[in-house]
Amino acid sequence: MEWLTNVVGSVNDVLWSYVLIVMLVGLGIWFTFATGFVQIRRIGEMFRLITEGATAKPKKGHISTFQAFCVSTASRVGVGNIAGIAIAVVTGGPGAVFWMWVIATLGSATGFVESTLAQIYKAPKKTGGFVGGPAYYIGNVLGSPFFATLFAVLISVTYGLIFNSVQANTIALSVQTSYDISPQATGLVVAAVTALVIFGGVTRIAKVVGVMVPFMAGAYLLIAAVITVMNVEKIPTVLATIVRSAFDFEALGGAGFALALMTGIKRGLFSNEAGMGSVPNAAATADATHPVKQGLVQAIGVFVDTLLVCTASAMIVLFSNDWSTAGVTGIELVQRTLTGQLGSWTNTFMSVIILFFAFSSIIGNYFYGEVNMDFISRRPVALNIFRAFVVIMVYFGAVANLGLVWNLADLFMALMAILNLVAITLLGRFAFIALRDYFDQKSRGIANPEFDPKILPSQRGILAWPRHPEEELTQS
Repeated sequence: MEWLTNVVGSVNDVLWSYVLIVMLVGLGIWFTFATGFVQIRRIGEMFRLITEGATAKPKKGHISTFQAFCVSTASRVGVGNIAGIAIAVVTGGPGAVFWMWVIATLGSATGFVESTLAQIYKAPKKTGGFVGGPAYYIGNVLGSPFFATLFAVLISVTYGLIFNSVQANTIALSVQTSYDISPQATGLVVAAVTALVIFGGVTRIAKVVGVMVPFMAGAYLLIAAVITVMNVEKIPTVLATIVRSAFDFEALGGAGFALALMTGIKRGLFSNEAGMGSVPNAAATADATHPVKQGLVQAIGVFVDTLLVCTASAMIVLFSNDWSTAGVTGIELVQRTLTGQLGSWTNTFMSVIILFFAFSSIIGNYFYGEVNMDFISRRPVALNIFRAFVVIMVYFGAVANLGLVWNLADLFMALMAILNLVAITLLGRFAFIALRDYFDQKSRGIANPEFDPKILPSQRGILAWPRHPEEELTQS
């Protein structure tokens, strides 16, 4: 199987190093200009909507804008935001952090467009609530059932099965290292808890991550803030090093600049997932009065992922005087720095944080799979079979070697990203129209804009608009 692993790895290198980078960065630039720099000019409205959504009370069977935001954050804010960032800094140098910031800023515009489209073209469920995402706008609007089904299968397998096995593997290794508990025992516990949550459906998942995400992110950012205060005198030097290294054309004849650029771009794309087609699946489930609301909420999720959590990890590493010569990387480097700054108790703290980050990703990843299973087959038995496979893969991931599995996940993710990027390129103009409509209503003094699908030149694929009075939230 080694030859297959090498072949898949080579294909991934081509897709991720050339095709996807060009498409994601290019579309990020286009969407930034086409939306009038929405991710910068409208950031105040983004924060207002997050605050408003946190107090919303959706009716039974529905998910609020804030809960949908937490689901997407649960999936993309994982162990990679800690270990992956430390590896990126060691591999690409401090300059990689700067290019992550650039990618996050561009990606936020892409995230806005794909999430707004997911809201426009979401579909109501018979049991209450909504589903949607790239499979729905590829199939129902672009009229490509084959590619829509292909996307649904790819994301269900990639996130629901493969990525979840990798997250379970991370949990098992962390628990074994810290407490000498066997991977088999950890796998059984994690699989059982996963089953308890996912067999409760999307509303239970939304409630669980609605509590878990603010707690885990808040705890980690609090520790990062403490470290930052303790090293406040180093902040100007660290920031100067990040910017200087990002444009270090002289290092190794320009190779230093290229390495920082490519490492930062790749890490940023992997981390914030903007344009990948995953986040829209959560965005579509929200019960909002206007699609742009959820587009703006999900746009700020890119900033939370990269500018807050990833930057926190980078600063923890760079505050260490010997990060480049320590001989360790990933989680080990972060834990080494925390131990040196705050004491050995941080090893236990990081083990708990890793557990929360990884388990919340399992729940968020499964959510994407369930939304797309509704597109593949609406028979209850199909969903229950999928849930059973998710639980099995969680246990399998805790005890298995995942080399080939991880390479296949990268390949599947690249393919689904390409499908989504082509779709949002063709449909992006509808998100631009919705954006103008939302702020036109705001400018006329309408505090809570309502979406009328008649503003769009085509009604094809619109299944859940206009809203009915009984769909109102106490706040939405």
